[in-house]
Amino acid sequence: MKINAPRGTTDILPQDAKKWQYVEGKIKEVCNRYNYGEIRTPVFEHTELFQRSVGDSTDIVQKEMYEFKDRGGRSLTLRPEGTASVARAFVQNKLFGLANQPVKLFYFMQMFRYERPQHGRMRQLNQFGVEVLGSADPAVDAEVIDLAMTCYKELGLSSIKLVINSLGDQASRQAYRDALVNHFTPHVEELCSDCQARLQQNPLRVLDCKTDHEHEAMKTAPSILDYLNDESRQYFEQVKENLSNMGITYEVDPNLVRGLDYYNHTAFEIMSEAEGFGAITTLLGGGRYNGLIEELGGPNTPGIGFGMGLERLLLALEAENKEIPVAETLDSYLVTMGSEAVKEGIKIVHELRQHGIQIDKDYQQRSVKAQFKAADRLQSKYVLVLGETELEKQVINVKDMQSGDQEEVALNELITYMKTKLQGGSTHA
Repeated sequence: MKINAPRGTTDILPQDAKKWQYVEGKIKEVCNRYNYGEIRTPVFEHTELFQRSVGDSTDIVQKEMYEFKDRGGRSLTLRPEGTASVARAFVQNKLFGLANQPVKLFYFMQMFRYERPQHGRMRQLNQFGVEVLGSADPAVDAEVIDLAMTCYKELGLSSIKLVINSLGDQASRQAYRDALVNHFTPHVEELCSDCQARLQQNPLRVLDCKTDHEHEAMKTAPSILDYLNDESRQYFEQVKENLSNMGITYEVDPNLVRGLDYYNHTAFEIMSEAEGFGAITTLLGGGRYNGLIEELGGPNTPGIGFGMGLERLLLALEAENKEIPVAETLDSYLVTMGSEAVKEGIKIVHELRQHGIQIDKDYQQRSVKAQFKAADRLQSKYVLVLGETELEKQVINVKDMQSGDQEEVALNELITYMKTKLQGGSTHA
């Protein structure tokens, strides 16, 4: 019986995996430069974690979570997003007690959301994220945004747009919630069923609706910026000033609310403006979430972070025709002739690999001609030829496949010779 991968999942094959490795490597370099440390959390958590942190009224909790009972009857959920897991780890491992604050973290995680699969949005998705816990400085907001923009810049993306907004502090947000309820209540029967529920549970989510976004009431909805108190307005001005000082251009969108309950103050998204990218242009979303750590049993700890979809990042690179440099060559390939040469070849390949030299050999008992063809297909820079005659003389023939030059090298000098030929050592060491 043929069994395919579940709907909404995909296989990343070796050639594509090299692209992922390159992108992830570039991002890790940026994180290291900004002094962020990597964190890895479990792929599943107690369901209550997401209910309490992400929010009962969100689409993630209501519709998209992969929830299951374990053999002990406990409710567990495959993580749908990264911030809640990092916040839980921060509290559980008492990272708030570290001498160096704030705690600056990054992660690469697989997330799971049961939603309709579409281009760049899968049920199992890969995400890069950043979380900074322990500082309420607006400069941290700007740094987190700067890190994200730097990642895109280093990878070669240019057709991107940064959109920011402020959701204000708790008091500002509550005043705005009341204003939204008053504004939309006369039109509630005209809104979709989701928005009708959101209006009571989380009115800000109404502004994020894809179904009713063209409704006249959406266009005339009050702006959060009109409900910011002095403290919240000053905070937002400092964030914008910091971004301007860094030379980062941005656009303020009062309707940018983000879908998760824990956000307050700064909210932001980075979008692709590349031609032909598609209808869903958001590459990254994030914001500040002061109060989340306390909700999970920790001390008063402000936080900010973002999540970047790696599938969408790769699509954006493709849309801008950015080539990801992938090594498609092999340093060396061993061709053997005769049973004794095959035995000795196993030892030679092992020793070369132990000294950092990339090499492969035949494992299908193919003819010499077929072995050379295999070396060609792998675009091997050098082919090492070992037969019975070479074994008797304790030498091996090394052929430069680009120039065609061939040289006889003593077996006991092969490692030094190959390192020299490969310019002081293999790049695969």
